[in-house]
Amino acid sequence: MKIISLVPSITETLFDFGLSKHEIVGRTKFCIHPKKLVSDVAIIGGTKNLNIEKILALKPDLIIANKEENEKLQVQELSKTCRVWVTDIKNIQDNENFLWEMGMVLKKRALAEQFNKEIKSIFSNLINQEKKKIAYLIWQNPMMSIGGDTFINNILEEINFENILKHKTRYPEISLEEIATAEFLFLSSEPFPFAEKHIEEFKSKLPSTKIILVDGEAFSWFGTRILQCETYFKKLQNL
Repeated sequence: MKIISLVPSITETLFDFGLSKHEIVGRTKFCIHPKKLVSDVAIIGGTKNLNIEKILALKPDLIIANKEENEKLQVQELSKTCRVWVTDIKNIQDNENFLWEMGMVLKKRALAEQFNKEIKSIFSNLINQEKKKIAYLIWQNPMMSIGGDTFINNILEEINFENILKHKTRYPEISLEEIATAEFLFLSSEPFPFAEKHIEEFKSKLPSTKIILVDGEAFSWFGTRILQCETYFKKLQNL
C-alpha cells in the first residue's frame, strides 16, 4: 500500500507502525520525524498548501489528512480521485480510536493495541496531584491560547493541569488580563516558536506568574508521540 501523510504526527505514527519509505511515498515539509527516515520521502508541500499535482503523480492508495491541520477545499479536491481518510483528534479517546483504526487499515491490530495499552499506562503512572492553574500560549501577536475542546487541553488535564481558559473554544485570541490569575504560563514551541527571550518579556507583564517554555510536540502531536513523553510529563508535574 502506498500512503501519503499530510500531517507530521501521522507521518511519525506510520513509521512507528513499521512502514518503510516504499510505503510512505509522500509527506509535508513539516513532517520532520523520525529524522533518519523522513528524508527519503517525497515532500508534497505544506499542511496548508499541498501540491495537488505532485500528490496525484505519486498515485497513492491512501491519503491521510486531518480536519484541523489541512485545508478543507484541498482535501475535497483530492477526494475526487483518491481514497482520503480525514482524521479528527480532540482527546485521548479519539487518539485511541485513531490508533485502532490505523491498526485495522495497516493490518497491524496487535501493534495498535500495544500502543494504546502503553499510552494508558503512561497516564496512569503520573502523579494524581492537585491541579495547577495554567495558561497555554500558541501564538504571540495576536496572543492566542487553547480552549477546552482541543487535544492540547485534554493532554493538560491528563497530566493534572487546569487550563484557566478551558471555557473557551478552539484557539481564541486573548488579553493579558485573561491570564493574569494563572500560576504558570506555558509558552509552546509551536506553532509560534516561543524562546528564552520571550520569557523575560512575559515576566515583566505577569510578575506573579511562572513562565515556562514547553515542547509543543508533546502536547499537540496525536498518534504515537505520547509514547516518548512520560519522562517529560513527570518533569512538568514537578514544577
